Amino acid sequence: QVQLVESGGGSVQSGGSLRLSCAAPRYISSYCMGWFRQAPGQPREGVAWINTVSRTAYADSVKGRFTISSDNAKSTLYLQMNSLKPEDAAMYYCAALCLTDCSSAYCLRDEYKYWGQGTQVTVSS
Repeated sequence: QVQLVESGGGSVQSGGSLRLSCAAPRYISSYCMGWFRQAPGQPREGVAWINTVSRTAYADSVKGRFTISSDNAKSTLYLQMNSLKPEDAAMYYCAALCLTDCSSAYCLRDEYKYWGQGTQVTVSS
């Protein structure tokens, strides 16, 4: 069983920054991974993706503001979030091991095998 543990969430004012971390098993480079978020009453949506050769992809809503990266030595996935907006407030989840082709980095929510428990991000205006 793969355990993913997110951290780094918190409360920040609009325009602020946060860096989320996701502690993953060793050799995370073996997995396609992603960050998703879910606001109350909304479906879980993809935010950023990274594949096994560090190709990345982003949702249009965060492009230019968020950066996904991985540090294989630390077995950690990151999401740097800058210029945060109130609409970015949500529970953020990391996901690992896409069960379909992820050569483009994208992977559908339902195609990930493993999920973390989430970390809450609150953005005040």
